[in-house]
Amino acid sequence: MEEGGGDTATFPFVQWRYRYIEGVGSNIQIEFVDTTMSGEFRMTMDPSEKDALLYVPGAGLTMGEEMGVTNKNDRFGRNDGTHLGVPMNELPTAMQPFERLQQYVNLQKPPDVKFKDLEAVVKSRISYNLLPMRVRVDYFPVTEASVLTNVTVQFANKDLAFSNKEGVQRATVDIYGRITTMTRRLVNVFEETVVVDSPPDFLAEYAKQRSIYQKTIPLIPGTYKLNVVAKDVVSGTVTDYEVALTVPRIDPDKLASSSVVLADVIEPVPMKSIGAGLFVIGSSKVRPRLDGVFKRDEKMGIYFQCYNFGQDETTHKPSGLVEYEVVKNGSNAKIYDYSEDLTQIPNASASEVIVQKLLPLKPLEPGQYTIRMKVTDKVRNQVLTNSAQFTVT
Repeated sequence: MEEGGGDTATFPFVQWRYRYIEGVGSNIQIEFVDTTMSGEFRMTMDPSEKDALLYVPGAGLTMGEEMGVTNKNDRFGRNDGTHLGVPMNELPTAMQPFERLQQYVNLQKPPDVKFKDLEAVVKSRISYNLLPMRVRVDYFPVTEASVLTNVTVQFANKDLAFSNKEGVQRATVDIYGRITTMTRRLVNVFEETVVVDSPPDFLAEYAKQRSIYQKTIPLIPGTYKLNVVAKDVVSGTVTDYEVALTVPRIDPDKLASSSVVLADVIEPVPMKSIGAGLFVIGSSKVRPRLDGVFKRDEKMGIYFQCYNFGQDETTHKPSGLVEYEVVKNGSNAKIYDYSEDLTQIPNASASEVIVQKLLPLKPLEPGQYTIRMKVTDKVRNQVLTNSAQFTVT
């Protein structure tokens, strides 16, 4: 019988297909498949499971059992986890417990790869991180099936290379972004060139500033992959960034919120710019501070949206509170504690409440802080909490 053969044998009550696996002396291991009943085909640590005559008295005897040296009933008293026939001599090496365990493991291993060089191409991934870059993603649901996804990219000007162009010092960064599904289907691509111009005399001052770019993309709730690649055109340095996007789906019966944005700019935009333009969310310009670091002489902007409030039957408006609390990290003492009624927030409605505040940082000592926001819907008796960390220098 040759390895890989597909011969068929007929035993009482059942037809079996068998394949030769290994033969050691007279001990031949055969894998059986029941082709007429269950169709089972599996690996086993006990080769005797493949013996169709194991439980048939007087049938399928070993040489020792035929000679009367051993008894077939002795098979069921073995302590090695098998029901093989008791050998007249010492077990062959291939039937030792560790050998059988190794064989079981080897059977489950994938086949060896012949083209090692091609396998390396699939497994390898080149990552570029020569140009420092920060990336932030925020989500602002519009409907149950659409979420505005803001991808914000920030560079420190001191990390950019400037060159003289027509009498000014200019740095140029090309940005390429791609969003794909988890099955690698392309969803969106965006490209932008960020240019920073500085008068030669003020280059040192410009180097202390940041350059920031933002792209707004509508996405269906789900999981995606974002890749952002940036290149400094002058120096040739490149960086890439990859992250999973979990676009949230809001439940119309539950209180929900957008991402919380800590911003260095929150201001209204002209009527013609509502809903469009860099950093524009609705009727406001909200420029996020990606590193969350603010100076004491600045005001920190707080922006987020809340959805799905219960509607008061009398006023037809939401009824509830927004509570703000600032705590210094490592301490439970409340440094800032303030609450605001929802009815006092401009344009508040049951479907959406836009919270935007400017918090003066002058009273805060340098250090790390956490701001907590608690939104209460008194009509539906629901509570929503958000938090964000920031640093004061």
